[in-house]
Amino acid sequence: MILDRLENAEQYAAVHPAFARAFDFLRRPDLAELPLEKHHIDGDRIFCILSRAPGKTRTEALLEAHRDYIDIQYVIAGSDDMGWKSLASCEKIQSDYDAEKDVMFFADPPEIWIHAGAGSFAIFFPGDAHAPMAGAGMIHKAVVKIAVE
Repeated sequence: MILDRLENAEQYAAVHPAFARAFDFLRRPDLAELPLEKHHIDGDRIFCILSRAPGKTRTEALLEAHRDYIDIQYVIAGSDDMGWKSLASCEKIQSDYDAEKDVMFFADPPEIWIHAGAGSFAIFFPGDAHAPMAGAGMIHKAVVKIAVE
């Protein structure tokens, strides 16, 4: 897992060949005005899902994990307290892996919580179970999904 601010994103471009394109999309000056839907950056290899929803309590925010995609979760407005736990440490399966949606949920509590305010991003790799959308008020987010390949 990585947590940082968008102005520092260049130092992570070498981590994955698609990160530079993903961060370019997140720097769009009109990002906050784009429709709340899926935006294809490079077909199904790189895409972004924009959402705006009220935050959940920490107990309502379930840990989730993905096998096929890396998440870059960028907070456009509001703040998101995201839980984290190593996938290898998760024991309480809430729902089996859904290959179509590339997600599996866990009832384990997160080991740590990170605070991501507006302008911050978190990168979650397939080994990172994460519980997003915990916080008070509305959270406007962009989640860029990058195929692991």
